[in-house]
Amino acid sequence: MTVQSARTPGETPAARGPRVNAGSVAVWAVLSVLLSVALKACLLAVDAFPFNADEAIVALMARHILQGKWPAFFYGQAYMGSLDASLAALGFSLFGEHVQVIRTIQVLLYAGTVFTGVWLSWRVTKSRLAAAVAGLLMAIPTVNLTLYTTASLGGYGEALLLGQCLMLLTLVALEHARRPLLYAAWGAMAGLGFWAFGLTLVYIIPSAMALAWRDWRSADRRGLAVCGIAAVAAAAVGMIPWIASAAAGSSGVLLRELFGSAIAGASSSSLPVAWLEHIRNLLLLGGPVILGFRAPWDTRWLGLPLLPFALAIWACVFLHALFVLRRRDDQRAGRWMVAGVAVMTVAGFVFTSFGADPSGRYFLPMWMPMSLFAGSMAADLQARTNRRWLGAFVVVLLAFNLWGTVDSALRNPPGITTQFDPVARIDTGSYDELAEFLEAQGERTGYTNYWVAYPLAFLSHERLIYVPRLPYHEDFRYTARDDRYAPYDVIVGGSSRVAYITTNHPALNDALRSRFGTQGITFAEADVGGFHVFYGLSERVTPEMIGLSPEDS
Repeated sequence: MTVQSARTPGETPAARGPRVNAGSVAVWAVLSVLLSVALKACLLAVDAFPFNADEAIVALMARHILQGKWPAFFYGQAYMGSLDASLAALGFSLFGEHVQVIRTIQVLLYAGTVFTGVWLSWRVTKSRLAAAVAGLLMAIPTVNLTLYTTASLGGYGEALLLGQCLMLLTLVALEHARRPLLYAAWGAMAGLGFWAFGLTLVYIIPSAMALAWRDWRSADRRGLAVCGIAAVAAAAVGMIPWIASAAAGSSGVLLRELFGSAIAGASSSSLPVAWLEHIRNLLLLGGPVILGFRAPWDTRWLGLPLLPFALAIWACVFLHALFVLRRRDDQRAGRWMVAGVAVMTVAGFVFTSFGADPSGRYFLPMWMPMSLFAGSMAADLQARTNRRWLGAFVVVLLAFNLWGTVDSALRNPPGITTQFDPVARIDTGSYDELAEFLEAQGERTGYTNYWVAYPLAFLSHERLIYVPRLPYHEDFRYTARDDRYAPYDVIVGGSSRVAYITTNHPALNDALRSRFGTQGITFAEADVGGFHVFYGLSERVTPEMIGLSPEDS
């Protein structure tokens, strides 16, 4: 005997399905969030993430915001807004000025990314299993994603969350009649994301194309015009800080920053040659990082016994994605929108100057499409084959990701770090010892490299101001862009005495000794933790006076 459940008149089983399944999807979303938070809490408990200079800038910006000085953009990098620093300022106001407050905000932002990732996967695939697998893979991701969603670099966590919220909103708009309020909400979120971090363009463009694909054949031109105006007006509101800065005369700088002027000099001046170099960086350096085969700061392979299996699985996921993108059904627009995020990420890397930096951070948006299509493949496998194979496929990927993350955390130093040059890696536990030494010697101002200047300023509550005018690469190469905060230059420039702090750079130490001697300057030296300090200089001397000048880029 067949028993049919009751339903409201005119309601089809297909229409009832999403509501029936929503409860179990919500459970998987919450479980995935808890798993993500638990993993990051364990890593933070063992101090796996060294405090880095970019985080210190976020922290300093947050402190300055609480002092009434709100900047529109990240200090020295106008392709990121100050949303991350504003959230950190809120955290500081509630819990005090601590590094862990910044990390906690990043953990919560990524928890939102995992949560929205589960819902996004479900809405695109209409499969609870696909959503569950995607959630697990996002909760236990590669070490690259774990790094940049725990340690703050100024806006990556916000970009991922806002981008996925934008795609969810796009799916809602696609499933309903054109509503100006929905388009206004879409525009406001797109504008906010664009200001927060230009990386959100990899979400904005595919989302806009999905809406355009649905709307272009519409005969309701008036309704489309109203929706379009609502979206554009709301986007302008969301990106008010960007528009205000552009109107004040910074539009050229903002646009150049958006397309990677920060590292433009690292690529060939010939566009075709530069694009080929970027493709090489993507395939040889970026690819292994995206898949979790190596950490972005190291060339060592991770999880080697499982690596061949992980490679085979991801190859199958790629082929599966190509296959399902050809399907013509109600979810087609959603699948293409998600795939578009991956395509735009690759295109942005190859065709802009950011392709000269294969560190891994610019590939972060790739993980959500990868997780979604892996979940989609799992759902297809469940329908076609034995579930034991399905379990093995998921367990292998999760075990491989976890292996790489734990392995990296246990190798500390360097830990899970944003500092790729060994010369720049610092024992962050030595900052207190360094601060005590400098205070005792009366050396409150001076010169150092980028990786020391801003952590020292934040941790010393800005009693010790050292500007980044010293190289940290072994070839003495460094850039004027390292000097991010002009008021510190004024403080050091007005000081009657200065000291020099170096890290892991014997050649630079020898050069300073020689050049100080040539100028007839006497000095003292001391090793303090992982730092080398030149102090007690007989007269004030700047790096430029002894032939240490940065590149102009």
